[in-house]
Amino acid sequence: MNVPTVLVPPAAPRQSFRMPLARIDVPRGKSPDYRRTIGEVVYEAMIKTINVPANDRFQIITEHAPEDLVIDRTYLGIERTADCVMIQVFLNEGRTTELKKAFYRAIADGLHQRLGLRKQDVFITLVEVKKENWSFGNGEAQYA
Repeated sequence: MNVPTVLVPPAAPRQSFRMPLARIDVPRGKSPDYRRTIGEVVYEAMIKTINVPANDRFQIITEHAPEDLVIDRTYLGIERTADCVMIQVFLNEGRTTELKKAFYRAIADGLHQRLGLRKQDVFITLVEVKKENWSFGNGEAQYA
């Protein structure tokens, strides 16, 4: 009996720390260079501190009118200005607190050095998700 040979492509490599998605919200009126630099700083910090591979860059950078960016100016005793930038990163779960702290520092330091943005005006949140909650296209859960 002849059994046909079926070639199955190898599964995509499973790396627990892939695929961040960054949403970056800035006050309206910032130049394209300013917005691009914020994206670069966030991406560089991901590579250097939380083990994101090169070319794994997905970012949404959005400007907001002052009335649409509601940020408490003094929460936790931190004095924020109208220039405050909000950065929200969705990423696979599993990174240590030390890696996360290094990530926060790298972003705040990088934005301060490259744009003169006050470190107090850098607000960052991480949203950790399970790997099966991503679809990179084709209606498939590539990491599930």
